[in-house]
Amino acid sequence: MPNNAKTLRTNQTEAEQRLWYHLRAHRFMGLKFKRQKPMGRYIVDFVCLEHRLIIEIDGGQHAEQVAYDQHRDTWLRSQGFTVLRFWNNKVMQQLEAVLEQIRCTIALSPNPSPASGRGE
Repeated sequence: MPNNAKTLRTNQTEAEQRLWYHLRAHRFMGLKFKRQKPMGRYIVDFVCLEHRLIIEIDGGQHAEQVAYDQHRDTWLRSQGFTVLRFWNNKVMQQLEAVLEQIRCTIALSPNPSPASGRGE
């Protein structure tokens, strides 16, 4: 799976690249985000382990795999994560609204996870 994650990092969509620019290098609220991170049997687009937040950017193929995405999100939530999903076109056309929704979700999240300091 790590090779799959590396391939996905190399071949990000334009929407993923655009959001990653704002999330990377502690640019967003001073938080550390990882991209294309293996989580169980899945690879998530972006994750902030400190706040247990996963961000998924969905293209048109997700309209045809709703049941799969619901199952995946249920598993990720069972692991203590909040999952936010955004369509590619929303990231491309309303980036500030997407970033504001991420900010609000982090502001409402419980205290940061103590596990985040273990170098995961």
